[in-house]
Amino acid sequence: MPNQTLLQLLTARVQDALAAAGCADAPAIVQPAGRPEHGDYQANGVMAAAKARKLNPRALAQTVVEHLQLDGIVSRVEIAGPGFINMTIAPDFLAQWMGRALDDSHLAVPRVSGDGVQCVVIDYSSPNLAKEMHVGHLRSTVIGDALARVLRFVGHRVIAQNHVGDWGTQFGMLTASMDDAVGETAAEETAVMALADLEDFYRQAKKRFDEDPAFANRARDYVVKLQGGDARVQALWQRFLDISMQHCEEIYRKLGVGLTLADVHGESAYNDDLPVVVADLETQGLAVTSDGAKVVFLDEFASKDGTPAAYIVQKQDGGYLYATTDLAALRYRSGTLKGDRLLYVVDARQKLHFQQLFALGRKAGYVPSRMQLEHIGFGVVLGDDGKPFKTRSGDTVKLAELLAEATQRAYDLVTAKNPELPEAERREVAQVVGIGAIKYFDLAKNRSTDYVFDWASMLSFEGNTAPYLQYAYTRIQSVLRRAGDWDQRSAVSLAEPAERDLALQLARFADAVLAVAQDALPNYLCAYLYELAAALMRFYEACPVLNASGEVRSSRLQLCRLTAQTLRTGLGLLGIDVLETM
Repeated sequence: MPNQTLLQLLTARVQDALAAAGCADAPAIVQPAGRPEHGDYQANGVMAAAKARKLNPRALAQTVVEHLQLDGIVSRVEIAGPGFINMTIAPDFLAQWMGRALDDSHLAVPRVSGDGVQCVVIDYSSPNLAKEMHVGHLRSTVIGDALARVLRFVGHRVIAQNHVGDWGTQFGMLTASMDDAVGETAAEETAVMALADLEDFYRQAKKRFDEDPAFANRARDYVVKLQGGDARVQALWQRFLDISMQHCEEIYRKLGVGLTLADVHGESAYNDDLPVVVADLETQGLAVTSDGAKVVFLDEFASKDGTPAAYIVQKQDGGYLYATTDLAALRYRSGTLKGDRLLYVVDARQKLHFQQLFALGRKAGYVPSRMQLEHIGFGVVLGDDGKPFKTRSGDTVKLAELLAEATQRAYDLVTAKNPELPEAERREVAQVVGIGAIKYFDLAKNRSTDYVFDWASMLSFEGNTAPYLQYAYTRIQSVLRRAGDWDQRSAVSLAEPAERDLALQLARFADAVLAVAQDALPNYLCAYLYELAAALMRFYEACPVLNASGEVRSSRLQLCRLTAQTLRTGLGLLGIDVLETM
């Protein structure tokens, strides 16, 4: 069996048939059929090819069908409507596909190799180390982590870049405050206590900065000292970063996100390169002085009156901007990390900034033409009032508190549903279900849209939710435990429609995974897993498993086993755990 997904296999055969029919340049468009009466897959590219050649679509479709080499793969091919080609997969071929997936640790998902392997650099999470992580960091963190998992799974080399905010004028204010807190000894224990609540520490420092002119002047002096390499101020700054990152690492641990300290490459990492970048842009004639600032004018982003967009790389006072740092980071990720594909998992509201950044990066020669640059934009998490999600007091929702509430709500739910479970088990289930519910609720949405945060919906055991999928997995595990000893080398046979439907859905796992890797849309995988779980429930209703006998029982247990592996693997690619019992 070829190292292809089922969809790739059918597409390749239709493409060959189109070429044999004299339409080699016409793309083969094959997709899962929308309705059962249309078979399993439908090729709908014939009409466009016929129109371009002024041919009868059905006649061309008939010619394509005559050249289709699908013996043993499909059981029926039909021409429908104006030229659709409907294909139904042969049960024996589908059963063989199940056997292949069961014997493969990657469940028949093809892995790239050789020249197909890309170095994918993913910029995600990127909290501001001056404050605690809040709900606004949730989407970047979980989307980025899911994409990293999927891309690694299919064989790409992934480099995570946690572009933390660890530089800038605010750190003068914060290091001055820390200096006052720890005194001359700069004791670690005192520093940890002072930063126990980053938000409170930041608010107090900002209040002093706004109300105490003497402190404000000292804070500005600390900025100069920090940028100038003053040993004591830099030591205070480093201590602040270390303790701040401990807050982030705790969040990553609770979320089950794979980011580590080794992935941190913050704004400060590019500080020495900023004047080099600006000087290089000037040498190339891209950056010019305008009103005392260094600016690159981008004609391709001109306003309606023809005024080119101004991409400022150095302010009048000589300071640099995020735009400059991002350009230096782009150069580093291309030139040093040798990335082939660069993904920025950042708020969709930054769309124009990244369009301009990518355009300038290519103009300046920092990015080769072969390198893919993608802004993986995402919408905002909203409250039930349709505004950005806040606490009742109007404050930003801390991510640590949100995760704690998710776990507690899940615990209350599990206790109500299964009070006889031991306390320790209920706590374990609550952790997995609560965190998984928050992550899945986010990932199941098209990332480009806003969504309303809703506890009841995300913790529901019905519908497209993590608890529903986690329960489906535990239900299968219960069946497999009660099955006792059986031959796990048994062949799969597909006699009943519900068996065949479940197998067909299982065969589509690889296409769902590769679609996420290509389009960076985790909701594709969520939708697939939900459809798989629904197919499993229909299978349970129509096909007794434990009460069946002989080869039928073994075959159905094999389908259950592969479904469990697929649910576990799919949820794992989203960064969500499963449980053996719930």
